[in-house]
Amino acid sequence: MSYTLFSPSSLDALVKGLVQGIVTRYPPVIANYPEQPVSRERIEEILEEIFASAFQAYRENRIGLVGRTRLRSAFRWELRETGYDEKFVDFAVEKLVEQITT
Repeated sequence: MSYTLFSPSSLDALVKGLVQGIVTRYPPVIANYPEQPVSRERIEEILEEIFASAFQAYRENRIGLVGRTRLRSAFRWELRETGYDEKFVDFAVEKLVEQITT
């Protein structure tokens, strides 16, 4: 098993792809709505599906500690810049960390 560090361009592409997948299936206008019409379980399913498909190519090469840290930070900032509230950002980052550490 090798530990790979992401190049900045591949990290950016991965993060943008993850966020675009989330925007498509769970846009900020729905996520930030106070009377959330989507259950927490369904949101978890959406995130897990997006993360699983994105990380299929990375299954053979585990992401090292530095790579995970960079990915988590870049993902957090991209979600914020896309317009998600902090509560959703924290939840999505937590799910991302679970996905890449298992």
